[in-house]
Amino acid sequence: MTDKKVIVNFTALTFCIAYLVSGVLIVLGQFGYRVYSWVDTLPQFCANIPFAVYILSPAIASHLVLKRSRQITGLRKWLQTVFHAKNSGYPYLLVIAGIVLFFSLHAAFSGRAEMALPFYAFFLSLPGNLLIGGMEEAGWSYILQPGLDKRFGYVLSSILSGVIWILWHIPLFFLPGTRHAAGLIPFGMFAVQCMALRFFFGAVRRVSGKSGVFMCVLFHTMFNAASSVFSAMTATWPGTIAANTAMVLVSIITVAVSSKKQAKPI
Repeated sequence: MTDKKVIVNFTALTFCIAYLVSGVLIVLGQFGYRVYSWVDTLPQFCANIPFAVYILSPAIASHLVLKRSRQITGLRKWLQTVFHAKNSGYPYLLVIAGIVLFFSLHAAFSGRAEMALPFYAFFLSLPGNLLIGGMEEAGWSYILQPGLDKRFGYVLSSILSGVIWILWHIPLFFLPGTRHAAGLIPFGMFAVQCMALRFFFGAVRRVSGKSGVFMCVLFHTMFNAASSVFSAMTATWPGTIAANTAMVLVSIITVAVSSKKQAKPI
């Protein structure tokens, strides 16, 4: 199976799973279904399982498509690639710097420095955000974005991946119980954020070598955890423009420097 076919099959299967599951949940929302941010009871946990399938659709599609194309032999090999964490240490610094830069600029330009949750909630929510968020990159940063990068270069692949990512997220704005459906994240701001972050994911992927997928999983997990803690400061246009412009610029500079060393076009 060619790289182009793998990308197309992955994207199609991801959207089939995501839109089918979320479509059913949106209909059920008319009868009381909702997504729970904090799971305190068994019924709430069970209610979140189908939502988890929607969020995990890129990871599910990634494994199925790669196995069918014989690029992996099974789940163990897939997991070894997704969780390959060994690198020089520089990608870890880049991930942490990206988190600090994004939320610091939001705080500075939004005029809001308060936290929606205690800071320790960041660490407590990491496992949940790995499953509901981070593992998306087992698809986007394993197949889609690097595959597009190989064909179209860094900038265009980031834009295309950003558009696809935005479209994949649309059901969240109709699912009762999500921050998106509650209006806490206006769609315009969210779309700008998605586009900018795909530039950053692309940069992390470029400089991380064999640990590229894991570093993107890590950044996505940490970003979602931090978003919950600092959500009170991220829904303003000044902060959105400043933070996301900075993320794009830092990403492009990072890739340009890396590409110059490796003689690889951006």
